[in-house]
Amino acid sequence: MKQHIFLASPHMSEEGYEKEFVKEAFDTNWVAPLGKNVTEFENEMIAKLGAKSAVALASGTAAIHLALKTAGVEQGDFVFCQSLTFSATANPIVYEKAVPVFIDSDESTWNMSPIALQKAFDKYEKLGKLPKAVIVVHLYGICAHIEEIAEICKKYNVPLIEDAAESLGTAYKGKYTGTFGDYGIISFNGNKIITTSGGGMLLFNTADAKERAAKALFWATQARDAARWYQHSEIGYNYRMSNVVAGIGRGQLKVLDQRIEKKRYIYEYYKKHLGRLKGVSLMPQGEEERSNCWLTAIQLSDDCKVKPIDIMLTLEEDDVESRPVWKPLHLQPFFGECDFISDVQELYITDEEMGADNSIAGSIFRKGVCMPSDSKMTDEDLERICGIVKELWV
Repeated sequence: MKQHIFLASPHMSEEGYEKEFVKEAFDTNWVAPLGKNVTEFENEMIAKLGAKSAVALASGTAAIHLALKTAGVEQGDFVFCQSLTFSATANPIVYEKAVPVFIDSDESTWNMSPIALQKAFDKYEKLGKLPKAVIVVHLYGICAHIEEIAEICKKYNVPLIEDAAESLGTAYKGKYTGTFGDYGIISFNGNKIITTSGGGMLLFNTADAKERAAKALFWATQARDAARWYQHSEIGYNYRMSNVVAGIGRGQLKVLDQRIEKKRYIYEYYKKHLGRLKGVSLMPQGEEERSNCWLTAIQLSDDCKVKPIDIMLTLEEDDVESRPVWKPLHLQPFFGECDFISDVQELYITDEEMGADNSIAGSIFRKGVCMPSDSKMTDEDLERICGIVKELWV
């Protein structure tokens, strides 16, 4: 019987680093949402990435929520947000009763288009409604045009939030994603490049990073006032990471570089064995970027005889997981009434069943497949996957 191949699954270290830190938490009876592991996980992440401060939280979504609150986003405010991403990027905007405005991607990075972003600023400046924040995403570990985007935000004095949930360890010009903007978001969900089973971290890169981190921590721990009794002057949240979970994270951080090397190896394997097939291209990689290649995604040209669904169904028949590329948020039913800014002059539906349009984000979604990228895969697994896919071109 053939072994199931995952898209991306948890991968604990062979050295057992995670067990050591978790055991320490149990041995010292610190199984609460505070303790040595939590503090040291934050410190170690700061040291690794070069952020100024950090708060370990229950999820990456919680980190986005608190970044928005720390940036001052309130009811009725506008937030510019990348459209090609998972809904968790934008959901916290709605938590605060703010209004998302979705921005199209560009073909060279699949991420937020600086041209479309500038177009959005031009439009909303004329309306007298500049956004309170901008959220850019480094999709699948691909770095956005982060310097250009950061420069546009700086010009308008608007905070930039980097959703680096999928790009931990990706570097551009030697600097890690999550440290270019005012705030950085990391996810440790079970499918991420390193995991704590569930968890996230909010990075702070502003001049007053310590003060902002302290405020975020206050909200994350139920906003309890400094009083002898339980007193609350603000709404708080139960967002703090536990000491046990943080122990897993500390162990995982020790093997982050190994995981990146394996993910990059998987990308290169697909590039060599599938990139030569007619109509197939791989997700972009910038010249000055070193991506973590969290997931390897491919694109099929419009004239390709094989369609994305053909690959996904054929792999599924052989007990191999694959996925579509994220469906853009401006095409999601819940966000259907939100404004969408694109550099494409005339938008129209290109696939009724999928609800895809001819925007850059819509085209990437319609033509994309996320290939199995599990860091535990062997060369035999990769050979099996590529063999299945190649058969479709025979």
